[in-house]
This record gives sequence, C-alpha cells and structure tokens, in this order.
Amino acid sequence: MSTLHKSLILASTIDQLSTVEQLIDELHEAGDINDEIYGNILVASSEAFLNAIQHGNKNDASKKTHVTFEIGSSPELIITIQDEGNGFPFESLPDPTDPDNLEKINGRGVFIIKNLADSVEFERNGATLKMKFNLAVKDLVEA
Repeated sequence: MSTLHKSLILASTIDQLSTVEQLIDELHEAGDINDEIYGNILVASSEAFLNAIQHGNKNDASKKTHVTFEIGSSPELIITIQDEGNGFPFESLPDPTDPDNLEKINGRGVFIIKNLADSVEFERNGATLKMKFNLAVKDLVEA
C-alpha cells in the first residue's frame, strides 16, 4: 500500500464527476483499493461529489468543489469533499427509510454515504464531508 495525497479543485459541473471516478479507478488498478470495497468508495464518492455541486454550490459552475484523497501509513483512505456553500442541517435530515419518504426522489445521498463508508464526518456546517474507508482486507472467518 503506497502513501498518497492528491487534491483536485474542480468546477461544479456534473461532467467533473468522471475526474473523481477516474482517480478512484486508478487507485483500484494500482492495488491501493481492494476489490471488496472499491464499489463502496466509488458510489459514496459519487454521491458526495454530486451533493456538493448540486446542493452546496447550487450547480454554479463558477464555484469550485475541492476533493482530496489521502492514504497514509495505516490502511485507510480518507476522501474529503468541500463545496463553497453554507452547509446544511446534516444532524436533522429526514430518514429516507421512513414510509412517508420512500417515494421522494431526493434525500438518500447522505444515508447511502453513511452506509458505505466506515466513518463520515461533517465540518464547516456540512460544507465539508470527510469519508474514511478501511483498506485492509478483512480476514475470512472459517466456520
């Protein structure tokens, strides 16, 4: 496992999602991200980036979205996504599994991210999202 610190400053446009996805693919191909969690990282990062451009930066292409990938000496990937918005009430989001919310077309992104990442932290009133993924391959338990 190599150490890595990669920062991207991207326009808040949906086509920039491919830049984030490409970096995750490169880390996967280099062996820095194992197959077991590759999909979780890809989906959670995509959700977080889309939330930042759509909700944080209000689809304003002149605003930037900052994305940082870090792998240190521990087998952990930290992805930080920061928008230029004012944040959001991340502590009081409606539960998307509540029957009243099941048919709503929005409101699942943070729920998905929290279920795919090993840990999620919000900073700057929710304008910064930090996701952590354990990269260590879990030992198989023999029955």
